Amino acid sequence: MPLRSTPPSSSSETLFDCAGKAKQIAVIDEKMVQADFWSDQEAAKTTVADRKSLVSVVKPLDESLAAVDDLKTMIEMATEDESFAAEVPAEVERLETDVDQLKLRALLSGTHDGTGAILTINARDGGTDANDWAEMLLRMYTQWAQKNDYSVSLIDRQNNDEAGINNAAIVIRGPMAYGYLRGETGMHRLVRISPFNSEGKRQTSFAAVDVAPEISDSVEIDIDEADVRVDTYRASGAGGQHVNKTDSAIRLTHAPTGIVVQCQNERSQHKNRATAWKMLRARIARQEEEQREASDAARRQQQAKTGFGSQIRNYFLHPDQRVKDARTKYQMGNFSAVLDGDIQGFLDAVLRWRAGQPIEEEAD
Repeated sequence: MPLRSTPPSSSSETLFDCAGKAKQIAVIDEKMVQADFWSDQEAAKTTVADRKSLVSVVKPLDESLAAVDDLKTMIEMATEDESFAAEVPAEVERLETDVDQLKLRALLSGTHDGTGAILTINARDGGTDANDWAEMLLRMYTQWAQKNDYSVSLIDRQNNDEAGINNAAIVIRGPMAYGYLRGETGMHRLVRISPFNSEGKRQTSFAAVDVAPEISDSVEIDIDEADVRVDTYRASGAGGQHVNKTDSAIRLTHAPTGIVVQCQNERSQHKNRATAWKMLRARIARQEEEQREASDAARRQQQAKTGFGSQIRNYFLHPDQRVKDARTKYQMGNFSAVLDGDIQGFLDAVLRWRAGQPIEEEAD
């Protein structure tokens, strides 16, 4: 990617470290042209993802700086031609929107914010409605990823016998995927007229969402294998006869932390084991990250709990339709749009909330 020859202003350089990111892109570009770059597929994919995250900051900043220069020229020409003057307000408004988005990107400065996100959903209180709700959330996050041209890979899925899922895990890869999604960790509460209740009664159901960074194998995570219990079991659900007749599924339990991860999506026990270890490393890395932020009271309030009063977001289909975040107070009245993946407003609001910035509490 060609970089801007004119250096950015000192304020933008401090805020975004544009020069530093441009150097990192150049280093990655040198690696990518080497003949053996793709010999390690996993490492290569991580490197490509890192580059996309860097470009997602540098390219919009370069474009905004160029647009500022164009605006200056437009203002100068407006003194001679009124037709240019009519275009100035719209251009200023567009630039303000772009700058606001860049400021949000600047908040994505956490240790792992630029990585992919491993997102796990578990049905909680609410019976079959909770299982159905967990599957609705799985679709919501998948739709959000697809709308943003992120890739989605299914790691694990356990269907419920009646409807929906007991749990599922996916990996979402794209620029700043973890940075945007990390605030989704917590309890999500749905209130609706139950489709599984013959009397048509209102039902409240819960699903827990957990988001961890996808950690590269090159990152050191201190795990003593002696502390990890490995269990194998027969996978359930789709996958054919092989899945149901062999102990291909893997469950890892980390004794010191109590973290449990599992994977059954692949037919190969070896592949499931490798994925489960990746999930465990991600969960422990996120726990270490949270420990570093333990002094932040707002961060502690986001940790996943169970039951009434602990939810981070409420989704209402009855008596009215709306979705409201319990932390930021941001809300949307279009329930269907949210479940179709229109959640960027909630993600941005959490970023602003963390930074102590003002939040527009209701979407247009």
